Amino acid sequence: MVVQQDRYGGGARAARALAVAGVIAVTAGCVGGDGPGGGGDGSGQRAVAAERPLDVLGQAADVLAEAGGAEARTSMETAAGGTRVTIRGQGTYDFRTQTGRIKVVLPSDAAGADDHRPITELLAPGALYMKNRGAGVPADKWVRIDTTALKDGNLVTGGVTDPMAAAELLRGADDVTYVGKSELAGVTVHHYRGIADLNRAARAASPQSRGALSAAAKGFSRDAVPFDAYLDEEGRLRKVRHRFSFASERSGGAGGPEGAEGAEVPEVSEVSVVSTLLLYGFGVPVTVTLPDEDDIYTGEIRQG
Repeated sequence: MVVQQDRYGGGARAARALAVAGVIAVTAGCVGGDGPGGGGDGSGQRAVAAERPLDVLGQAADVLAEAGGAEARTSMETAAGGTRVTIRGQGTYDFRTQTGRIKVVLPSDAAGADDHRPITELLAPGALYMKNRGAGVPADKWVRIDTTALKDGNLVTGGVTDPMAAAELLRGADDVTYVGKSELAGVTVHHYRGIADLNRAARAASPQSRGALSAAAKGFSRDAVPFDAYLDEEGRLRKVRHRFSFASERSGGAGGPEGAEGAEVPEVSEVSVVSTLLLYGFGVPVTVTLPDEDDIYTGEIRQG
């Protein structure tokens, strides 16, 4: 095992550290199943119009902000080199303050071990806090990452797509098809399928989300993000699945710029990550207390 040293504090270095730890890597991703339904009586107070999908999807983030808090389940899946990695999370999120608390469970082989303590993640505008990070971080300390400095804007780095960012992405929706009505955990939902443009979504996003989405628009190999979104009769997002694509480099064979023998040429491949978010239990109270500066770890850690 090669041991490297890094220091939390810089966005790019923190991202590399997370990837090595297996929270998410350029070769990892996710999908999820359906979760419990809750909240709402399908009264149609905000009718979902099948004939105006762009309007409905463009307002999804605003409708969630009006709803306030919700329970959330997340999953992220990727397949690379014949290995499929799935990371799951569960917690609560307040769409008004854009803060949340998610407990993330790594698969048994994600970090080269059979058992891992769940990682607690606190989500806030422009920041990701992680506890039980491991790899030398004291048990009582948090790791803080500036999500606006991450190439993916934390759409995949933490193993959880920020729920508000997932909704804000729909502001960039285009080429949308109304698939039809279906039932999700006992709730009638309207299914939309389309493509979200990262640049357009970043421009239309709320000020709190704009920085991270702008970073993602620059960092992903493709601006187009295919999605499937399910909204209830009141226009609240109940489930959304995004398929992100980005380039991954690894050392290749001989070659070099002049074809020099023995020189390594990086091989670039495209990796797809599928991130799924389920929302239910609307109206649940959500309390998120961000760590004090003294509780944030900034020392050197060892990466395996």
